[in-house]
Amino acid sequence: MTSQTRINLDKVDLELFTGGYMAPEYAMHGQFSVKSDVFSFGVLVLEILSGRKNHGIRHEENIEYLLSFAWRNWRNGLATNIIDPILNSGSQSEMMRCIHIGLLCVQENVADRPTMIAVVRMLNGDSITLPIPTEPAFYMENRSGNLQDMQQWEFTSTATQQLNGASQKSVNEVSVTELYPR
Repeated sequence: MTSQTRINLDKVDLELFTGGYMAPEYAMHGQFSVKSDVFSFGVLVLEILSGRKNHGIRHEENIEYLLSFAWRNWRNGLATNIIDPILNSGSQSEMMRCIHIGLLCVQENVADRPTMIAVVRMLNGDSITLPIPTEPAFYMENRSGNLQDMQQWEFTSTATQQLNGASQKSVNEVSVTELYPR
C-alpha cells in the first residue's frame, strides 16, 4: 500500500548558507555543476589551514565569517594571519599556496573557479602560476563589525524586506511517498 503526504516546507534563509559548504549557485538557484564541489573543497582547505569552522567567528564584539576573514587578510597582505598557529612548523610557502588555491575555489562566479583537475595540478606543481583570486562568494565586509550594529542591520534588513514584500524565503511543495511491505 502506498500513501502520499504533501508537506509545505519553508526554504531556509540564505543567511544560513554562509556557514556551510554549499556553492552559491546551488544555494540560491538550485543549479549544480562540477565546480560546486570545488567551492566546497575550497571551504575545507581554508578551514584546515585556519583551524576555524566556516561560521561566524566572534572576536569580543565582532563577528566575521571564515571566507570574509580569509579574503580580508589576503587582500591586506596579511595572509599569514589565516594560518592556524599549530601549523607554524610547516612550510609557510606551501600553506600560502594552499590559501591562494582555497580562495580560487570559493570564487563567486562559477567560471572563475578552477576545475578539480586544475586544483590537483595547482597543488602538485610549484611551477604553475596561479591566477589572482577575486572577492569570494558570501563575502560580507559590512557584517564584520560591531555585534550590536550587525544585529541592528539584520533587524532593519528583515523589516525592510517585510515592508517591501520581498522575502528571501519561498514555499516548496514536496510529495513524500512511503512504501509499506505487504
